[in-house]
Amino acid sequence: MVDPHLHMKDLMKKMKSRKALIGVIGLGYVGLPLAVSFAKEGFKVLGIEQDPSRRKLINRARSYINDVKDSELWPLVKREKLEAVDSYLVLNKADAICICVPTPLDKNKQPDISHVKAVANNLSRILRRGQLVVLESTTYPGTTEEVVLPRLERSGLKAGKDFFLAFSPERVDPGNKQFTVKAIPKVVGGINEQSTKLAALLYRQIVSKVHEVSSPRVAEMEKLLENVFRSVNIALVNEMAILCKKMDIDIWEVIEAAKTKPYGFMPFYPGPGIGGHCIPLDPFYLAWKAKEYGINTKFIELAGEINEKMPEYVVELVQDALNKKGKTLKDSKIAVLGVAYKKDISDWRESPSLKIIELLKKKEAAVDYNDPYVSNVRSNGSILHSKNFKSLKRADCAIIATDHSDYDYQKILRDFPLVIDTRNAMREMGKSPKVIKI
Repeated sequence: MVDPHLHMKDLMKKMKSRKALIGVIGLGYVGLPLAVSFAKEGFKVLGIEQDPSRRKLINRARSYINDVKDSELWPLVKREKLEAVDSYLVLNKADAICICVPTPLDKNKQPDISHVKAVANNLSRILRRGQLVVLESTTYPGTTEEVVLPRLERSGLKAGKDFFLAFSPERVDPGNKQFTVKAIPKVVGGINEQSTKLAALLYRQIVSKVHEVSSPRVAEMEKLLENVFRSVNIALVNEMAILCKKMDIDIWEVIEAAKTKPYGFMPFYPGPGIGGHCIPLDPFYLAWKAKEYGINTKFIELAGEINEKMPEYVVELVQDALNKKGKTLKDSKIAVLGVAYKKDISDWRESPSLKIIELLKKKEAAVDYNDPYVSNVRSNGSILHSKNFKSLKRADCAIIATDHSDYDYQKILRDFPLVIDTRNAMREMGKSPKVIKI
């Protein structure tokens, strides 16, 4: 029997010399930047991507992710440091494999880890001794050891001895130019000490700092704490925003005043709802798992409910503003500005804008949208296309749902008779009776 320490020593040597072959499963918003980061440091990277159009784009050095530029891909693809493939068979030769697949919620807000299970099943067929497998997909505590580990051991190999296994939560903030993959510290927790040390060494090749924890469960819970923290605080400020509106107080001015306190306060901002791949989903993962232990996470679930109701609140603001002008929402023309879930990116996953559009259509309003980053979206089974501003000028009301830097807010103020500003994007325009802030 081969000593696992020999496997570990061999892997460490390959990682330090940049001779380790890296596999990244899933080339989306998490996987592609990660693959590029490894390739930039001199590693050969094989990306497993089931979408043929994405594979074709990557192998032609064309990016579909805002945070990865074509100019970054070109030298990596040209030097054969990065290649997108569809077959798991090639991963038998990989030294380290990072799993970056989606973990959505189902229609009942139950965790859907079917992609993680499928990947683990596929890997079990090609796994060999001496490999490191790291799960990055956000999930509930216990997934690495209770779901991934037993499936990988169907290979006949023993975790922690024949192969190494760890969890390291992704920390990707799309559109953030300051905190890139390299600048964001990594947390790693392995199933044993050797797995933790190897995963930590792997990520130290591409990030500035790695924090080791005692187990995958700690690392899995840490990720959920990060996003529950944000969800709860966003819910708090959203609720405050509704109260301030009733009391005729500007919530944005309140926050600016609170920010002057040099300790004990961190600013969060209200908005039309929450979007993206983390905050709308992760708290429900923890709430679901907590029930297994007889715990009802009322605080966490309440925060989710408040944030989910913000699109309805925005529609109420539109309806009230139109009523004051003697118009009804039915048959009114509404322009939604921005469908990406945050400014200056093309990611519209879980975007509150889509819920706003659906609610407006249910009330029989005529709705169009504009987004310089998103040419088309799927809403309630239909494909919607971004309209130019010339066609939107006939709208009775514009909703600033995403505060893209590309927008000319002075022009928006001139062109639309009514503006619902959910992001405080018009703050530099001064007070105007045409603008209703959230």
